[in-house]
Amino acid sequence: MTRPDPTDGFRRECHRGFELDVDALEEPADGFAQSVVRGLSDHPRWLHCRYLYDDRGSEIFERICEQPEYYQTRTEAALLAEHAREIRRTAGAPTLVELGSGSSGKTRHLLRAWPGGRYVAVDISLGMLRQSCAALAAELPGLEVRGIAASYERAFPLLRDLSPLVLIFLGSTIGNLNPQETADFLDRVSAALSPGDHFLVGIDLVKDVRTLEAAYNDRAGWSEAFTKNLFARMNRELGTRLDLGAIEHVAYYNDQLDRIEISARFARAQVIELPDLGRRFRLARGEMVLTEISRKFQVDEMTANAARFGFETVSVLTDPTKAFAVLSMRLRDRRSATAGRESSAGTHLAAARARTLELVEPLTD
Repeated sequence: MTRPDPTDGFRRECHRGFELDVDALEEPADGFAQSVVRGLSDHPRWLHCRYLYDDRGSEIFERICEQPEYYQTRTEAALLAEHAREIRRTAGAPTLVELGSGSSGKTRHLLRAWPGGRYVAVDISLGMLRQSCAALAAELPGLEVRGIAASYERAFPLLRDLSPLVLIFLGSTIGNLNPQETADFLDRVSAALSPGDHFLVGIDLVKDVRTLEAAYNDRAGWSEAFTKNLFARMNRELGTRLDLGAIEHVAYYNDQLDRIEISARFARAQVIELPDLGRRFRLARGEMVLTEISRKFQVDEMTANAARFGFETVSVLTDPTKAFAVLSMRLRDRRSATAGRESSAGTHLAAARARTLELVEPLTD
């Protein structure tokens, strides 16, 4: 049987110093709208965080990472700068693949330790990807640079042909996933990699509430702008007529679930109409819509979870204050990953049953 070509559905762009593979099987035109309907029909209401990252949202997030309150970026960057050669020596692979690459700012510390290597940046924002790949190609002429403009799910089948490799997932982006989504993600990563490939993941650690909440409520207002941009995008692309001035950014630490919860709170009652789908949702004054979570971890918790999917921990890098950690892991084999996959399936079924029981019909017209 002929194996499907993983590049099917991608188109190639050739630029000076780099190439881009762009997902041509774009999300259906109403994909964003359908996601909004699902989230607003649920209780409590939510919107998927992937839609925060249009070109404007990606630019705003880069500004968030520069704020003094946002310790995650500078702490992780310092760890990578200090240990880049050690990571290269341990991994040995010639190829670095980064999920959610953004501007590739922190990754430069690793790339400077990878002379003559290959860097593959994966990001859903084509505009940001073109910009960052062009900058890297000019800055590091000995580096082979390639970009993949696609979701993680669409990019994963392309990884097998890049092995041996180091897959990078920085910024504690894994914290945006709930426990079941984390298990599903680790399952997909394990299936996409080959035995011996490495997985480098950054995780934000549990710490004092004041530090955590300040990071998501910066004084310059970029976090607020990030939340509001999601609704501005709905106005632009879906024809909603939301009053952005009525939206308040709310971010607080839920110590029961060890996570920051970011929501939009409506200071005035709003009606969200999606004309193309003929749907309308009434939001009461003071009602909140969850837009993002950011889970905080214990190192032992994460390494044990990853082990269920075939990953052995090679090293744990932490800063002196134990604010952040970078875990270097290696995929052992697929037998141990299968056990994790079966366990994950059972957990997923139990979670789905529990979720069905707790659903409450929201207020819609």
